[in-house]
Amino acid sequence: MTLDDTQRKKVAEWIAAGLKLSEIQNRLAAELGVRMTYMDVRFLVDDLKLTPKDTEPPRPPAPVIPPPSTKREQPAGSPLDQKSTGVPAATGVSVSVDHLAKPGAVVSGKVTFSDGQTADWYIDQSGRLGLVPQQAGYRPPAAEVQQFQARLESELSRMGF
Repeated sequence: MTLDDTQRKKVAEWIAAGLKLSEIQNRLAAELGVRMTYMDVRFLVDDLKLTPKDTEPPRPPAPVIPPPSTKREQPAGSPLDQKSTGVPAATGVSVSVDHLAKPGAVVSGKVTFSDGQTADWYIDQSGRLGLVPQQAGYRPPAAEVQQFQARLESELSRMGF
């Protein structure tokens, strides 16, 4: 579809005002009664030798600074569980991550609950979390399951998962 000179001047004004191509497409339909596809509007702007303005210049990506490690080497007999996330074992749940994941798991490890019960945990290829207690039939308290999930999430994010 071709536009007359007044319609072309209108498009040039819209480009100068900083409108995006999709906004020009909508205005052509609403104000001038001309229906065009987005690609037709791109060709029109190109034919008129107009250059749309960038509304804001692209920003350089922010530098990624890794968070400082909270894990420190503790002497033997320390109240901190060295395989855990650095949280004292007496305050609740401690989580460790295996160096090699169990077969069928993306990542796996162990969890110790405040009552001393332990369980193996794993995340499978579908992203499902599984918990296998050492003692058959053991069910940790709901609050500790939430602590476990929070500590697991922070440990995995610290490791880059």
